[in-house]
Amino acid sequence: MPDHDISVPSARPAGKAFRTARSASIHGGYEWRLGITPPVVTPIFQTAAFELPSAAAAAGIFDLQQDGHAYSRLNNPTCDVLEERMAAVDGAAAGLAVASGQAAIALALLDLCQAGDNIVSSDELYGGTWNLLANTFARFGIEVRFVSPGNPKNFTEASDDRTRCFFGETMPNPKLRIFPVEEVAELAEGLGVPLVLDNTMLPYVCRPIEHGAHIVVYSATKYIGGHGSTLGGLILDSGRFDWDAHADRHPLLTTPDAAHGGVVWTRTGLDLDSPLGRSPYLLKARETLLRDLGPCLSPFNAWLLLQGLETLPLRMRAHGENARRVAAHLQEHPRVASVRYPGLATGDEARLTERYLGDNGGPLVQFELTGGREAGCRFIEALRLISHVTNIGDVRSLATHPASTTHAQLPEADQLAAGVTQGSIRLAVGIEDIDDLLADLERALGAS
Repeated sequence: MPDHDISVPSARPAGKAFRTARSASIHGGYEWRLGITPPVVTPIFQTAAFELPSAAAAAGIFDLQQDGHAYSRLNNPTCDVLEERMAAVDGAAAGLAVASGQAAIALALLDLCQAGDNIVSSDELYGGTWNLLANTFARFGIEVRFVSPGNPKNFTEASDDRTRCFFGETMPNPKLRIFPVEEVAELAEGLGVPLVLDNTMLPYVCRPIEHGAHIVVYSATKYIGGHGSTLGGLILDSGRFDWDAHADRHPLLTTPDAAHGGVVWTRTGLDLDSPLGRSPYLLKARETLLRDLGPCLSPFNAWLLLQGLETLPLRMRAHGENARRVAAHLQEHPRVASVRYPGLATGDEARLTERYLGDNGGPLVQFELTGGREAGCRFIEALRLISHVTNIGDVRSLATHPASTTHAQLPEADQLAAGVTQGSIRLAVGIEDIDDLLADLERALGAS
C-alpha cells in the first residue's frame, strides 16, 4: 500500500519537515520545546484549567481574538496535538477532538442544523448512528432523510431548501459497500451543502478529503487508537467549503450567533494560519456545542490515542492482508452462503474499492451462514481465539452477530438496508497470525 503524499497547504506539518501521511502519523502537530532538552513524546497536560497571564490575554482568548488555553473542556495542549496530527494525516485544515465517535457525529451535524432543518443520509449505516439520526435528531426537530447511496442522485432528489448537509460512511458497517465519494461530493457542491463522511473503518487507507468530502468524522476508539482501551472521536474540516458563498444555506455560521455574543463565525478576525482560525466550522463547534454540551476528550485519552496513531499505517496494512485471506477462505466454505469484502468485489463495487482503497480491501469481513440465526449464535459461541465483541478496530480479531446486537434495535427492513440478515456475522480481522485465525474460524464453522 503506497504512502499518501500530503504536501499541500492544508496539511501544515509543524515543527519537523515531512510530506507523507505515514510520517505525519508520528510527527504531526508536536512542536513544543520545553526547556533545553524537550520531551520526544507528547506530554500529558492533565489539568482542568490554565493560568491566564494577564487580563488582556484572557480577554483575547474569550473574545476569539487569539489562540490560547483557559479550560480543558474547550481545548488542551495534549488534545491539540491529536487534532493537528490527524488533520495532517488526512490533509485537513483543522481538527476537533471529542469524547467518542458518537459525539463526533452528533457535533459535526448539530453544528450545521437546527429545528426545521434536514439532513440527507445514506441508509447504509452502523446501527447506533441510525438510531442517533432517526430518533434522537427527530426529537431535536431535525429530519433525516435516508436514501440508498447506490444511486448518488438520490441525495439531491431528497433535498430541499432546508437541507444542510449530506452524510454517509465511506465503508458502512456492516454492509461494507464503498460510498461513491466523488459523485456525492460533486452533487453536494452543486447544492451548496457539505458532504460529511464517517471514515472510522478506513483511516489512512481511504482519504475522503482528497476525493471531495468536506468534513470527516472518526471514532478514534477504533483503528486510530487500535488498542481497544480508550474512547475518543475526531472531526476534521477540509477547509475547502465556502460557507459565505452559500450563506443562505448556512445561517448558523454566517449570521450573528447569540450563543457567543453575536459573533459571525466566518468573520471572527482570528489569524487564518492559527489552529482555531483555519476552520470557522470547527471554531463554532468548539465554542458552542463542546462548551455547552461538554463531550470533551480527556488529555490522558488523547495521549493514549496518540500512541496508537503512531503505528496506524503499519497496522492498517496488516489488517487488510489478514482480512483478504480470511474472506477468500470463507468464500470456499460450504457452510457460508455469501461473503462481503470490498477486496473481493466485482463490477462497479470493485471499481469503487480500487479508486478509494487502492490495494487494501479494509479490515472488515461480513459473511452469511447457511443455517440462519441459530447457526450464527452457535458460530459465535464456538470461537476460542476471536473475541465476541460488538466493538471493532482492535489489533485483536473480533466477531459479532449484528442481528442480535448492534442492529437489534432496527426494524427488519432497516436491518436489511444496512446489510444485516439473521445469519450475518461481522468480523473485524486483527493482526494475529493468519494460520491461527483460520483454525479458529474452521472450529466455529464446524459448530455452526
